[in-house]
Amino acid sequence: MKVGIIGATGYGGLELIRFLHNHSEVEHIELFTSSEADVLFSSKFGHLANIMDTPLQKIDEAALATLDVIFTSTPSGVTSELLPPLVGKGAKLIDLSGDYRLKDPRSYENWYGKKAAPFDLLQQSVYGLTEWNAPQIKQATLIANPGCYPTAVLLPLLPLLKEQLIDSQHLIIDAKSGISGAGNKPSQATHFSEANESFAIYKANTHQHIPEIEQAIAMFAGVETAISFNTHLIPMTRGILATSYAAMMPNVTEAQLIDCLQATYEKHPFVRIVTEGSGIGTNRVKGSNYCDIFVKVDPRTNRATIASVIDNLVKGAAGQAIQNMNVQFDLPQTTGLDVVPFFI
Repeated sequence: MKVGIIGATGYGGLELIRFLHNHSEVEHIELFTSSEADVLFSSKFGHLANIMDTPLQKIDEAALATLDVIFTSTPSGVTSELLPPLVGKGAKLIDLSGDYRLKDPRSYENWYGKKAAPFDLLQQSVYGLTEWNAPQIKQATLIANPGCYPTAVLLPLLPLLKEQLIDSQHLIIDAKSGISGAGNKPSQATHFSEANESFAIYKANTHQHIPEIEQAIAMFAGVETAISFNTHLIPMTRGILATSYAAMMPNVTEAQLIDCLQATYEKHPFVRIVTEGSGIGTNRVKGSNYCDIFVKVDPRTNRATIASVIDNLVKGAAGQAIQNMNVQFDLPQTTGLDVVPFFI
């Protein structure tokens, strides 16, 4: 396959390159830019010397039309205008930006503060949560890759909500991310002097991933709910730990929660159910496409603590995008992604 990446100079784009370079079915990778055409890519990123010694190309519809797959790893608000002319022109489109996740354009404009993509394309796009939407992903021409936080939150919660094992109406979700989740554009919040040795909450009750999580819960679990969701910045580079708190439904046991998760993901290679509490941590999945899930019930309060960890740049972005590409082209989902986590 011939693939293209728009937004290759961001962290998500760099991870796409890392995995696609070793993908057995990818023979050619082209890199596109809106501002740095003809710049040698490896001159910007020395770790890719002798690996990606190719120039960045100007975004050109004719050149893009020759590709089999186009990944867009751009800030929100870019692909809503960039992708419409490319839909239906041959290449599969996998958008990592968030512009095509929310079906209601008013919701997007309210939470993102930007103009929404065309309504017909929002309805046409397929939500790319691979483990839950593979049949639709296989047929899609435009995939809305899920956000990093929603991926970490939804994978553990959806089975338990769908089987009505936990109360859907009082979900509290506490999520923490490494600094790479903010992208590579410097800001005051990500400045070393302010982020180092600090632990900060941000976008309290206003994070743009709230409607995405609620929409997916309705879509896959058949439940309408309003969640309490807050995010925190951790002074580390990679990783997300999402901890959800939910009341148990009557007569449900911890063993039933674990059995449900194990049965749901038995045939899904990238979701692992952890049964020992000491084993859950972002270092278990760093650099990989795995999602690890751990559940513990407090019998005093009858509440479940549901924790999951992912690498925000891989399972939360590039890895899941490639997993979706594999589904589209009838490849094993592990193709190009079967790597051991960094751990340290």
